Amino acid sequence: MKLEHYGVWHFFEFGAFADDHHDRNELGSFARTRAREKHGHEFDPAQIDVIGDTPRDIACGKAFGARTIAIATGSWARADLAKHGPDFLFDDLSNVEEVIQTLGW
Repeated sequence: MKLEHYGVWHFFEFGAFADDHHDRNELGSFARTRAREKHGHEFDPAQIDVIGDTPRDIACGKAFGARTIAIATGSWARADLAKHGPDFLFDDLSNVEEVIQTLGW
């Protein structure tokens, strides 16, 4: 719903979200299954990015070996997110070129 609200849902072919399972750390299996169904290929967790704005999002990605990308646009401060060791940490995604270059997309 957040992605639709902000007009960015169309950028995502698939994903896993809070309404898929009550335990956020279980979402990795949903994402991997949807990626396999969409592309007919089993993706290594290291090829999957988990993007979020809370420590729970970081923990979710780490739970199955994905790259974790934290965005400090929610209620968690950048310094607090950094304490949880995300692979990447951005204040926001406003500089699209920087984000793409940094992430190697």
